[in-house]
Amino acid sequence: MEKLQYISQGFTQAEQEFNIKNALHNGAQWIQVRWKNAPENELLRLCENIKKLCLEYKSVCIINDHVQIARDIDADGVHLGLQDISIEAARSFLGENKIIGGTANTFSDVLRRMLESCDYIGLGPLRFTSTKEKLSPILGFEGYEKIIRNLQEKSIEIPKIFAIGGIVLNDVERLQQTGIYGVAVSGQITDQPSAIGAFRTALYQDSTTLQNR
Repeated sequence: MEKLQYISQGFTQAEQEFNIKNALHNGAQWIQVRWKNAPENELLRLCENIKKLCLEYKSVCIINDHVQIARDIDADGVHLGLQDISIEAARSFLGENKIIGGTANTFSDVLRRMLESCDYIGLGPLRFTSTKEKLSPILGFEGYEKIIRNLQEKSIEIPKIFAIGGIVLNDVERLQQTGIYGVAVSGQITDQPSAIGAFRTALYQDSTTLQNR
C-alpha cells in the first residue's frame, strides 16, 4: 500500500480537478477525493473525472464518505469518518476487494477500527488544520507515540496507520519514528505539488533506514 495519500482541496469542481491533476502530474499515486458540502451532481462528475485520470496515471482513487458514488464509478475504495456508515456495511455494499479506510482520533478509536477490519486507519490530527471542519482533539507527536506504545504494550500488531492533519514534509521522519505507516497530506501538496517527490523519498528512505537500525 502506498505510503503517501493526497487529500484533495478546492471549493469548486474546477479547483478540485486542477489541484488533483497537479498532484497526479507530480507523482501522486493515491488520491482521496474530499469535497465537503458539494452539490451532489457536481461531486459525482468530479469523481467520475478523477477516476478516469487515476486510471491514466495508474493511481489509487478513494472517495471520502460517499459509498454510493464509490460504487457507481467503481472507485478503488472509500474513506469513512467515525460518524459514517460502518466499515462492515460499506464492505458488504462495495465488495471484499475494495479499499476501506477509517478515521480515528484516540486509542479506543484505533481498536474499534481494527475490530472492524478496515484496510488502513487515518489517525489525527497532528496539529491544527483549517481544511477540516469540526476538528477532533489535536494529538501532536506525543499522541501518536502514546497510541503506538499502548498497542505495543498490549502485544497488538500495529495496523497501517496514516498520520493526518496539518502535516508538512519536515514531520515525516519524526512521525515514522513513532511507528506509523504513512501520511495523508492536503495543504502542502495543494500549495506545492512539486513536494510530492520529496514526501515519497522521505517516507520510503526513512522506512528502509528504520528497518536496518
